Amino acid sequence: MLDTIQYLLGAGSGVLVGFVLGLVGGGGSILAVPLMVYLVGVPSPHVAIGTSALAVAMNALTGLANHVRLGHVKWRCALVFAASGVAGALAGSTAGKAFDGQKLLFLFAIVMVVVGALMLRNRRREGDPSVVLGRENAPKLVGYGAGTGLFSGFFGIGGGFLIVPGLVAATGMPMINAIGSSLVAVAAFGLTTAANYAVSGLVDWPLALVFILGGIVGGFIGARLAKRLSAAHGRLTTIFASLIFVVAAYMAWKSSAAF
Repeated sequence: MLDTIQYLLGAGSGVLVGFVLGLVGGGGSILAVPLMVYLVGVPSPHVAIGTSALAVAMNALTGLANHVRLGHVKWRCALVFAASGVAGALAGSTAGKAFDGQKLLFLFAIVMVVVGALMLRNRRREGDPSVVLGRENAPKLVGYGAGTGLFSGFFGIGGGFLIVPGLVAATGMPMINAIGSSLVAVAAFGLTTAANYAVSGLVDWPLALVFILGGIVGGFIGARLAKRLSAAHGRLTTIFASLIFVVAAYMAWKSSAAF
């Protein structure tokens, strides 16, 4: 059972995670798991993963509402991507529960570095704001969605840092549209993973609640700032990739003893 200070730290962590989700459409659960383990003090990595999956999913829905109002969401592309990844998230989360928690964090850090490098490589790409679901991009959306869902479930994350580049690669949409659209899949994958962990008793419900409430505040601020920054080509992508590198380095350092 956590104490009052830990729940307050959980609420503050939720503000930060919600802000990041609203700003870059991903990175929320990348931050949520280490914050729960190293700052809040959740003793079990698997409980931290299950709880953060639920909290990030709900915060993603808040962020999604903000991006919908701002007109950033490509609904058809987002729904195809999310639907194709739900089965992958279920399979991945089942496998993840049976894997050592510290090793999960270390392997996750390696994947983060690879994705961050790919994002920086394409940071100047402006994208096509008129993108719609069609014969050319539908198979790519299904493929990227299934693969991202599997990763998302296995590592117990919302998967936004994979979903955003996946949407861009599949459709060529601008970064700001990929960020808004990614939150549909972040919520779907997170809820799928959280439900799987909850069945095994690996969700701290009171901590998830305070985390979600903090995330509502942070998500509103992040979405507003994202609209301002989107005018400068490549800036959001650079922020996104930099966040990935910093957190990946920290997670690799803290979890390296598992190997």
